[in-house]
Amino acid sequence: MNAISGKGRTGLPAAVIWGYVATLIFMVGDGLEHGWLSPYLIEHGLTIQQSATLFTAYGAVLAIASYFSGVLTEAFGPRKVMLAGLLLWLVGQVLFIEFGLKDQNYAWMLPTYALRGFGYPLFCYSFLVWVTYRSPERIMATAVGLFWAAWSGGLYVVGSYFPAYMIPKIGYVGLMWSAVVWVVVGGLVGILVVKDDGIKRQGNSKEKLKSLLSGLTICVEKPKVAIGGIVRIINSTGIGALPIFFPLYLSSEYGFTTEQWLQVWGTMWVANIIFNLIIPYISDRWLGWRNTVMWVGSFGCGVMTLVMLYTPQFFGNNFWAMITVGIFFGIILCGFVPLTALVTSMAPDQKGSAMAVVSFGAGMSYFIAPAIVGAFIGIIGVHGVMWVFAGLYFLGAVLMKFMTLPDEEKQNESSYLMEKQTS
Repeated sequence: MNAISGKGRTGLPAAVIWGYVATLIFMVGDGLEHGWLSPYLIEHGLTIQQSATLFTAYGAVLAIASYFSGVLTEAFGPRKVMLAGLLLWLVGQVLFIEFGLKDQNYAWMLPTYALRGFGYPLFCYSFLVWVTYRSPERIMATAVGLFWAAWSGGLYVVGSYFPAYMIPKIGYVGLMWSAVVWVVVGGLVGILVVKDDGIKRQGNSKEKLKSLLSGLTICVEKPKVAIGGIVRIINSTGIGALPIFFPLYLSSEYGFTTEQWLQVWGTMWVANIIFNLIIPYISDRWLGWRNTVMWVGSFGCGVMTLVMLYTPQFFGNNFWAMITVGIFFGIILCGFVPLTALVTSMAPDQKGSAMAVVSFGAGMSYFIAPAIVGAFIGIIGVHGVMWVFAGLYFLGAVLMKFMTLPDEEKQNESSYLMEKQTS
């Protein structure tokens, strides 16, 4: 028990570090189908619009769960919320496999896959709220970066390489059943190590209801938190939409296989994990949170979206060219990591509410991304959709201009007064 309650070499409590391990394992199970499910369903009779609708429904539920994860954690504590996420995921997964995937029954797929969307936001984002409370301010961006490294490591890295290796051995349905094992193990580890300490809890029902609504009211009271939520939506929108349509595009136009795509996708997130630990450190020490999100994250991802689109046109079916693009895209995506620390710093006494907005933004991206694909791919094609996503990233860079910290505002005001006095 002392090992769990003590502190690691990073300065973080050991329980937080074990929570990262739990997050990684849980997200492996959640991510085993993300890279291949849409092409698989389309090959078995669904239209691309039906597949997009499936992911849109999933994203809508995920967005709701992402919002409530922060305020529910403050109201009831992280352990209860994490347990609820684990149970809802398991129910959705089993029903989806048994009644939807096996029989290719779209009527069953839609509600059961949507139910599954409650799972990881309630489990992982409630843990992230706890991390923001337990971590010292001086290493906050690093602590959040470690969370996202674990999150993406499970969802995208192991969640891509494991299927690429196991699909020929156990098949698609067998792979989905193996996800249950990953989630149960990660879920149990997380619930055992995470405590309900460190968070100021609301006592009576009135206070809990106020906490649930605080994620909405804080956007009015502190508009910069709302801007941060919008940027968080943009953060995952373009990258979250890629598995829905881009593997099909690479396959039909350039002959890339599903296994090749999964390796590109997985390698992208390997690079992301490595630099998830480096870029937040640089951001904390030198570049600053706002500049990192503005230039590295937002502007950089806009550029890399277009690079990924046009690389096959210049290099054809060149696996290593796509791997290289994936590596750089994964690195640049790390520029969004300080956003959580930036937004919560705007409301130091309402971190759970601020996190609710950030988490809701993360969830909404998985609703908006497939909705954009379903609505526009038949009209403007793959190229048009990719330009839409690139444009959203560039918009995020513009919005970050308004995300100044209180200290920066005071400094700017002092500079303005000094200039006025000397003129």
